[in-house]
Amino acid sequence: MKSFKEIQEKVLSMQEQKYIAVAVAQDEEVLKAIKGARELGLAEPILVGDEKAIREAAHNVGFNLNGVRIEHETQADLAARKAVALVSSGQANIVMKGLVGTSPFLKAILDKEIGLRTDRILSHVAVFESPSYEKLLVLTDAAMNIAPGLNEKVKIINNALVVTQALGIEIAKVAPVCAVETVNPDMPATVDAAILTLMSQRGQIKGTIIDGPLALDNAVSLEAARHKGIKSPVAGNADIILCPDIEAGNMTYKAIIYLGKAEVAGVIIGAKAPIVLTSRADTYISKLNSIALSLLACKTC
Repeated sequence: MKSFKEIQEKVLSMQEQKYIAVAVAQDEEVLKAIKGARELGLAEPILVGDEKAIREAAHNVGFNLNGVRIEHETQADLAARKAVALVSSGQANIVMKGLVGTSPFLKAILDKEIGLRTDRILSHVAVFESPSYEKLLVLTDAAMNIAPGLNEKVKIINNALVVTQALGIEIAKVAPVCAVETVNPDMPATVDAAILTLMSQRGQIKGTIIDGPLALDNAVSLEAARHKGIKSPVAGNADIILCPDIEAGNMTYKAIIYLGKAEVAGVIIGAKAPIVLTSRADTYISKLNSIALSLLACKTC
């Protein structure tokens, strides 16, 4: 798939009805995206939160709640637990954060009794549709893991593969990006990149071709790689950009959006089901894209 439109079309082609549980749903911006997803036929919502506040917020954004299931709960932490329980019990496919803090939301996700905890780590996977790149580009991790070590990076790559497989990419080309293209013992990220490359070559990380370290320009521009004399099966054609830490990931993420004018979707992978955890600064389109991407990822999560 090369566009978010194709992602939406793929979700619509799935025969089974999908449901999205929204934790503390009285958030106008989130309800706009939920309204759009419902109108497109992507999923039916289950709105959890203060019913009066939900109805007021829905009225403000022109969302007709006829036929929409509402689970009344005034306490935010309990509403988050109830929304997560809807997924763990099989009543909903994905869960989305509404007007609730990230900490209590993730606490509910990781709850041992009703949560979606697995033996994997949680990591953020962003997908970009850029006017300057010929295919969808995945970036990880820009939001969850602060300074991942080698073992964490392996898990982050495996989480990203859940998304690329859902996008129809059988063997994903992964670029562990660094400031330079050569291994430098004084720059640990370059050492990790080299080890990840060898692990991929030896089949320890399946479903990938990993080559690094690569600088970002070499990962996405074949011309830049040629100028530097880099011969690589990944250079200029990366599917997944693996960032060395959250700071590099967050800055790259925002640069692609605000300077590169790309559309984006984001999903948290590593739980039993995809998690939509968007920022209030995210646009309506990015929230809608994130819902569609998360619904698509259900089949491989």
